[in-house]
Amino acid sequence: MSLRSAGLRLNKASSTTPAPRLTAPAQEYSAERAFAAARLHYRATRMAPPLSKKRIVLSNELRCFGHPLLSQLPATPGAGAQSVRVTTTHRPLGNEAFQPLPLPATPPPFRMSLESVVGQAQIDAIRSDGKLVFHAAGDTGGIRDAVPQTVVVKKLIEQLSAAGNGPSFFYHLGDVVHFKGQAAEFYPQFYEPYEHYTAPIFAIPGNHDGMPPGDGAPPLDAFMRNFCNRVPRITPEAGDVPRTAMTQPYCHFTLEAPFVTFIGLYSNVPSGGRIHNDQLQWLIGELKAASKQKALILAVHHPIYSADEHHGGDEHLESVIHGAFDIAKRIPQAVLSGHVHNYQRFTRQFGHRSVPYLIIGAGGYHNLHGMLKAPDGGDLAVPLQITTAPSLRLERYKSTRHGFARITASANELLFEYFTVPRRHESWSSPAMRFDSCRLNWRTGQILPSG
Repeated sequence: MSLRSAGLRLNKASSTTPAPRLTAPAQEYSAERAFAAARLHYRATRMAPPLSKKRIVLSNELRCFGHPLLSQLPATPGAGAQSVRVTTTHRPLGNEAFQPLPLPATPPPFRMSLESVVGQAQIDAIRSDGKLVFHAAGDTGGIRDAVPQTVVVKKLIEQLSAAGNGPSFFYHLGDVVHFKGQAAEFYPQFYEPYEHYTAPIFAIPGNHDGMPPGDGAPPLDAFMRNFCNRVPRITPEAGDVPRTAMTQPYCHFTLEAPFVTFIGLYSNVPSGGRIHNDQLQWLIGELKAASKQKALILAVHHPIYSADEHHGGDEHLESVIHGAFDIAKRIPQAVLSGHVHNYQRFTRQFGHRSVPYLIIGAGGYHNLHGMLKAPDGGDLAVPLQITTAPSLRLERYKSTRHGFARITASANELLFEYFTVPRRHESWSSPAMRFDSCRLNWRTGQILPSG
């Protein structure tokens, strides 16, 4: 196997001014200008005292440019909606400061193709099969208790090894390494657990990946070396595991694959997530550029909506990302997130289109997050109408087991399946159980009956 196969397991024999308030129409996206700005921002933030949050984070005055902000829309009495809050205003703690973005090694727009990693033969096979299958999950690092991650990975490998069209890669939704993205933790939390997962692994950073590691290295240093390397080399963090570094172009990037385009957005360290203005301009540019002949999936670590009792969704992130949708005049067919350590599936209506918002954050970190209680003190009954104008519905959730998603993209449909895994005291030989399934005609935006 060639070293060109970035992120694959090799055979053992192989060797800063305030951000402006955006108004429509947005400024034209310029790759060269953004690249120069990113370099200047990097140098300024590395050489000068850290800028205040107000100076490097988009103003909270930014709103949704025509898309209603759900956090400002109480449930309509008598319309079947319930008063369960799924967004909040987060106040970052002292250890959650916005961190400077790393220096890009290449200019924007930070795009890569799946073909550049798996080769033309596998792309031809995917097209011949008429579908692309991949795994997705976040929050995997088993720093205090490796058992949940071990069981999840075991079930991922079983699906990878099954006969038929198995997953072509794993898309990690952030928090690869707890608690501060330390280089020393990449081997026990990433390389060793996934040693026998032989497909490529792509990733966006989570808040824990982006925290200053405390060892003198800058934020995201180890993440960039192991996921955004310029060549698919074996890194020091890999130890004796023959997996090469992935060759993503940056910590936020676009992945082009048959039937689907992925836009991966880094939401930084502060609670609820924060997007730098350079990133927002990049996101708008990538939304505009994405082919309308393929499904479009946005991946961002922090969730926009969540009915959990620990984090919740974020009003600011909702306004910024939905504002980008409006400026670009392009709404993704699905939004994938982690951060909250459980599984939730929402359906958000944009006009006549249904967009699934999935939280897939029970990928291995031991501590699961519970859900909010219903007004009567009981468990939330689903489907649960959160708001009616626009419609937001909590369809399914699972907060008591770890698990992962298997997603299938084809010429007209996206199929989302969520699997739960055995607990530590249950038989690990038991198969992963499909807990939830959602079929979407991504061309029409209609949810289809699941088979």
